[in-house]
Amino acid sequence: MAYADTLPKQRSFGQTTRPDAWWVKPIFIFLGFSAFIIYSTWAAFQGNHYWLAAGGANYVSPFYSPEIFGDSPHAIFHGKPGFWPAWLPFSPALLILWVPGGFRFTCYYYRGAYYKAFWADPINCAVGEPRKTYLGERSFPLLIQNIHRYFLYIAVAFVILLAYDALKAMWFTDPVTGASHFGIGVGTLVMLLNVFLLSSYTLGCHSLRHLVGGFLDSKTKSPSCAKTYNCVSCLNSRHMMWAWFSLFSVGFTDLYIRLCSMGIWHDVRIF
Repeated sequence: MAYADTLPKQRSFGQTTRPDAWWVKPIFIFLGFSAFIIYSTWAAFQGNHYWLAAGGANYVSPFYSPEIFGDSPHAIFHGKPGFWPAWLPFSPALLILWVPGGFRFTCYYYRGAYYKAFWADPINCAVGEPRKTYLGERSFPLLIQNIHRYFLYIAVAFVILLAYDALKAMWFTDPVTGASHFGIGVGTLVMLLNVFLLSSYTLGCHSLRHLVGGFLDSKTKSPSCAKTYNCVSCLNSRHMMWAWFSLFSVGFTDLYIRLCSMGIWHDVRIF
């Protein structure tokens, strides 16, 4: 057809006619993700200073919860599991971080963000890519992105467990009598805020929206599904915001508990 001769040639990498600073957003995304990956990897391999009991507190880092094996009071089974390789340093976080990590890695928003920032695929709209072909997410290795919906089920359970940790953080142990009493510390508020942000991110998931009502041809067929779908859609409309806020909060919660456990910071008891 004659129209084929009028198609524009593919741009070379970075070539564009855009006059704006299109490169700013990918750079900030790259720096933000890189900082979190470096810190979370370091924190996960530490294997210590992830809980706080000083002053009767009952805090545990979200990087380490649920603690299946470990040495803290929050561990289900104490000690190192027998199947753990002798050459690999043990940390309770290494047993569970694949769940929130996998959920975020396969997230629809995060895919678009790190595809641009790390792979330049594309680096931004109307900007030349470094490759000429695209196989899509129906080919390996990006085929694994389709397991996002299954990570969602486990991620919801993790949010519930972190909410339970935040509730336990409202009870402090008297160092003299050993009795537990209700109280609020700065760490309690940090953990509660983290659960709120993680819940807003997780419950706004695109897969959850389809699960609760997106499969219907018409939402009027099920009023209860329609209401749930609208609630999830409300969170989903700010999915990018919740994704970044929750990423920051989960890292800061670990940092706060870690520094308090090390004695660098001191948890302030509000009442």
